[in-house]
Amino acid sequence: MPLRPRTVRSRRSRTGRRLIRWSASTLAVLILGTAGAGYLYYQHLSGNLEKGERSSGDSKAERTAPNAAGQTPLNILLIGSDSRSSDANVALGGSRDNRDSPPLGDVQMLIHLSADRKSAAVVTIPRDTRVDIPECKDPETGETFPATNAIINESLGRGGAGCTLATWENLTGVYIDHWMTIDFAGVVSMADAIGGVEVCVKQNVWDRPLPGMKGGSGLKMTQGRKKVQGEQALQWLRTRHAWGSDLLRARAQHMYLNSMIRTLKEQSVFTDGGRLTRLAEAATESLAVSEEIGSPKKLYDLGMQLKTVPTDRITMTTMPNVQDPQDDNHVIPDSADAETMWKMLRDDIPFDKNGEKEKAKKDKGKEKQAVQEPSVPDAEIGVQVYNGTGSSDEAAVPRRARAIAQELVGAGFVRAAADSSGSLAQERTEVSYPSAELKGDAQRVAGALGIPLSSVKRSTEVSGVTLVVGADWREGTAYPEQSAPEAGDVPDTADALNGSDDTPCMEVYAPYRW
Repeated sequence: MPLRPRTVRSRRSRTGRRLIRWSASTLAVLILGTAGAGYLYYQHLSGNLEKGERSSGDSKAERTAPNAAGQTPLNILLIGSDSRSSDANVALGGSRDNRDSPPLGDVQMLIHLSADRKSAAVVTIPRDTRVDIPECKDPETGETFPATNAIINESLGRGGAGCTLATWENLTGVYIDHWMTIDFAGVVSMADAIGGVEVCVKQNVWDRPLPGMKGGSGLKMTQGRKKVQGEQALQWLRTRHAWGSDLLRARAQHMYLNSMIRTLKEQSVFTDGGRLTRLAEAATESLAVSEEIGSPKKLYDLGMQLKTVPTDRITMTTMPNVQDPQDDNHVIPDSADAETMWKMLRDDIPFDKNGEKEKAKKDKGKEKQAVQEPSVPDAEIGVQVYNGTGSSDEAAVPRRARAIAQELVGAGFVRAAADSSGSLAQERTEVSYPSAELKGDAQRVAGALGIPLSSVKRSTEVSGVTLVVGADWREGTAYPEQSAPEAGDVPDTADALNGSDDTPCMEVYAPYRW
């Protein structure tokens, strides 16, 4: 009988094409984040950097409001591209046939640095997650790509990294400040330059071709802990079959990254000029960044913020997900658990419980918007209500817009009306307004239904006060009270790993033991 890995999604192997560049992208961020002493060298490194537009897609995300000290979180999207745009990338990627194909963003991680710069969270979205990709315009060619529903790794080829950023923003509601991308080239030298990272397996592992299962990374290790570098480090990052699934490969990557962070903090690499030079050179030669951080000074400032977070305040996670009912090769967000994580990011709630108990709850259930007086009485406020209760795994609830519009009319908003053009799909309920003078009107409508002020947004896409009843409000006429997550309330389905934990070991899928 043919052997297949334990996975919620079976797919043909794409050996040699994925995740090699992941090592370089994470190393690049770490190097830029700890190389403060080498600021002058960035004058040279800047010539290596490619730059691009921050966002090239249609996104509605807004920045998180500042905390009491006036600080805001920092969000950086890391994208690993499978581009075949050079001979080096083809050689490392393993497929000349795809040289001119649009690049895929197969590795995508969001780094969230808290407003107080004391904690960080990293969230991976699996490459085969089906999402809504917005309309995007390629900043280089001018080509416009229509909105579509597809797997998230296709977003990179539909307008570049800026389109992937917009896709993430629409999915999560999190404003993303910057992006960084990396391709295959330069990764081998990066893996060698780090000098070895400790990993662990519970059984002897050999990720090799088996009857009925092609491919394999070639990783061969005996059980226990061992430092890997160079080719073997790349094999670790590429291994999928031996762990049993792509989702478990993400766990192995997170283990590697946590170990690498600890290694870099423990050794004297950042006082070793020659070694630091090799690391920085290899990173920037294969790195592209959004244009607003495309200078040595801005990268230095960014790095100085990243380097301050202690390892026990770093949490690696994967977006909670379930099998896609439309295609068992794909996944979709696990609505409730994924929304908990997005809310924690939007509200800057730490993923760990290791912080000071100060005001660690950080205003978490408190409103962050000042209440503004409405411009007219309730009876004169026009409100358009849309049914957005559909989602990727559930159909829209019939007549929801009508039910909520009637509730508003009964509350004195007699100009409220339901839109009859059809249902939408929106995860969160929101009240939008087009201009500053209508902010108080929108807040008044939200307050009448119990919708939190944090869900009141300004938008240039609406002509008046607009209420979209989201998938988080599928029944009842009063908005359901949302329990605010606290520090450390990351769902179990996120497979969280703390940066200081050096005990995890990968379980090897039985056919790949030796």
